[in-house]
Amino acid sequence: MINSLEPGPIHVSDDVLDDLRARLASTRPPLDEGNEDWSYGVPAAYLRDLVSYWRGGFDWRKAEAAINAYEHYEVTVAGVPVHFMRKPGRGPRPIPLILTHGWPWTFWHWSKVIDPLADPAASGGDPADAFDVIVPSLPGFGFPGPLTGFPDVNFWKVADLWHTLMTETLGYEKYAAGGCDIGGIVSSQLGHKYADSLYGIHIGSGLPLSFFNGDRAWDFARNRPLPDEQPARARTIELDHRWAPHLAVHVLDGATLAHGLSDSPAGLLAWLLERWNSWSDNGGDVESVFTKDDLLTHATIYWATNSIATSMRYYANANRYPWTPAHDRTPVVQAPVGLTFVTYENPPGVHTADERVQAFKTGPLAGWFNHVNVNAHERGGHFIPWENPEAWVSDLRRTFHGRRP
Repeated sequence: MINSLEPGPIHVSDDVLDDLRARLASTRPPLDEGNEDWSYGVPAAYLRDLVSYWRGGFDWRKAEAAINAYEHYEVTVAGVPVHFMRKPGRGPRPIPLILTHGWPWTFWHWSKVIDPLADPAASGGDPADAFDVIVPSLPGFGFPGPLTGFPDVNFWKVADLWHTLMTETLGYEKYAAGGCDIGGIVSSQLGHKYADSLYGIHIGSGLPLSFFNGDRAWDFARNRPLPDEQPARARTIELDHRWAPHLAVHVLDGATLAHGLSDSPAGLLAWLLERWNSWSDNGGDVESVFTKDDLLTHATIYWATNSIATSMRYYANANRYPWTPAHDRTPVVQAPVGLTFVTYENPPGVHTADERVQAFKTGPLAGWFNHVNVNAHERGGHFIPWENPEAWVSDLRRTFHGRRP
């Protein structure tokens, strides 16, 4: 049925871009002494330069043209408007693959893996590994705009939408799924609830579907005491610094923050930028992973669609409307599961890629998944398909070897 849909390019109006530049021109920065090392958060000096480039140097129309090199569609699924990008597979038997992003991602964070997944031969791969690649925007994350009429949106409700999108709207009898961050637990829910309709899933984390359940869902350490021994203690504190502000604010007070971020593009950029910096494996230089143009392409998608509030709502709603299992079979995620880990996100006491794989296989989370392919890499951070696309593509292909019709 997908061939009956008419693609249409994305477009941000000149009025929206003019308003953005006017707001950037009137930005009032805070006093920020002694913060050159980012230890207090995003430095005012770095943000000032980036804001200046956003206003006078960044070319959104160039970014928009690159995005529009792919097919784009807007459909309504169960009353919810959904945008997705597509590249048809080129090979003898491509299977459909839906890739789901996370926060503060956009659909464009998948852009480095779409071509090799859809057309492996073009990059020296085997055409038998081709996928028909579908990349939706999570509802309320960018296009087609802020989400209305769905105030209780969360990851497991999106999984129901994605299943309807793939099987009814697009007419696929069976499909594959992949994701990271929020997209990882969306994909896991698909593999849990709709396993019979999936060839398998490939995810960038091994989070349990119950991750946001409980009274202290914002506590990344799960109320565990700090280890007594160094360096495990230092690593625990490092991970808390990386994740605790994000989870606590988004779960507990996202709507308050959204007032500022929806009004100030500089404020929005700072909040997104801190995560892009601290979550990526960049060696202290965020622009080694995301160029200025990359950072501002993603930020403009959030700004132009005024979707920051509904994007953050996912966290509170995952906790307010807790996940409950659709069945009591084990493992919980019964579809075949591949996982890609990176050492940048290793837990305390785990150091190498091999240790990361073994820690998962012998740990409590392994029992959640019908895992068939587990790998870890020394390069890359939280945005694995962007930071180390070759590893992601290779791992995902391996997950589906021998699983095609």
